[in-house]
Amino acid sequence: MRGRRANPVSISPLTPPSTPAAHSCSLLCFLALALLARAALADPTLGLPRVSAPSGQTAAQIELGRKLFMDRRLSRNGTMSCGMCHIPEQGFAANEMATAIGMQGRSLRRNAPTLLNVVFQRKLFHDGRSDSLESQVWGPLLAPDEMGNLTRSALVAKVSALPDYSAPFERAFPQRGATEQTIAAALASYERALIAADSPFDRWFFGGEASALSSSERAGFDLFTGKAGCSACHTVGADSALFTDHGFHNSGVGWLHASTDDRKVSVPLGGGEMAEVSVAEMTALFGGGTHDDGRFEVTHEPSDRWAYKTPSLRNVALTAPYMHDGSLATLSDVIEFYDRGGIDNPGKDPLLRPLHLTDPEKQQLGVFLLTLTSDQVRRLAAEARAAFHSRKPD
Repeated sequence: MRGRRANPVSISPLTPPSTPAAHSCSLLCFLALALLARAALADPTLGLPRVSAPSGQTAAQIELGRKLFMDRRLSRNGTMSCGMCHIPEQGFAANEMATAIGMQGRSLRRNAPTLLNVVFQRKLFHDGRSDSLESQVWGPLLAPDEMGNLTRSALVAKVSALPDYSAPFERAFPQRGATEQTIAAALASYERALIAADSPFDRWFFGGEASALSSSERAGFDLFTGKAGCSACHTVGADSALFTDHGFHNSGVGWLHASTDDRKVSVPLGGGEMAEVSVAEMTALFGGGTHDDGRFEVTHEPSDRWAYKTPSLRNVALTAPYMHDGSLATLSDVIEFYDRGGIDNPGKDPLLRPLHLTDPEKQQLGVFLLTLTSDQVRRLAAEARAAFHSRKPD
């Protein structure tokens, strides 16, 4: 905690505080230190499958990738970084808008998904168009409305000319320097390191810590795997849980947008103000439009139209808003949406049906979802922000 310090008082760790205010401060500081100590000693992989890092991946490569991830100079005009859509303090997602903002204020058509535990994803992007982190990183780097680089070689030349990258590249990739391959490998190495499990749920379900979940939270898990049927798509295994089936499902959200010609979208103006703008106006101003066919755009299979990847629910409390378009603002909205059975349309996934949950059951399901938050996220966010502030040549 940070705050003003008036009349500093030395208090022995074994001596009770002399005043109620000092007692409160001491207790809060103790709890904060205890949480940090626990996160440092915890196993951040508890509840996750085993995964092997690529041969030769090093700490220096992760450190370089973190620096690249937070550096605005990787965009064409020096204004955007990976960390501006996948904001470390917001669960490596973007909480403040339904869809991310790209180059020159352009609103992107999809919500920025979290990168926490992304190493376990079999397909990347909401439509699953990429199979590897190394190939995925070039998508936003080259997209005209995201980071806007014209070519891979143009970005390589730009990074190679930055003096503060000379030593980090030499440590990470001796005698290779900045290339298409080393830039992609460094960013992918960093993203693989964004491991955040060991949540209260993990400590209860996989660690055998009976007190880690309350009775209400345990009731929520029973609903999750029972009456609510959430685990049909957000799967939980005996030895690990990614809370995703890695599949693609049509919930009706994409269909609704495609069938609504006069739909409006919310555009942030700054200072917390929003404006409702029609899709036609957005297309006229920024080009490209917001038409979105989901997985169909990759496979061209009619059954994949308006189907999107099942996201992991790990750390879901940190990664609002929800759905591929960010159209559901809160977890309560999500629970209500699925309680109604999604949105009926010709291709709706047959797994979706009205659930008829009671209000207490909805609350229990909601509090269970909060138990999927990892203590490791604060550490990962702090490390990323420290990289943002370090630009000195070394």
